[in-house]
Amino acid sequence: MDPINRRSANTLSIVSTLLDSALAFRRGRRKSGLLLLAAAALSSRVPGLGTAVSLFLRLVRRLR
Repeated sequence: MDPINRRSANTLSIVSTLLDSALAFRRGRRKSGLLLLAAAALSSRVPGLGTAVSLFLRLVRRLR
């Protein structure tokens, strides 16, 4: 089994952000879903962006 390298970690981050986006759409949170979808698309250029946006949205929801 190969160790996790930077490329596979970035791919995992993108997939995780896409799943968060799908769950947001399913729960009726269109704005969050669109923001997460855009972050997932940009994550290939800016590694970690999707994870940062996902954490930010969870923090905002928690503080409401």
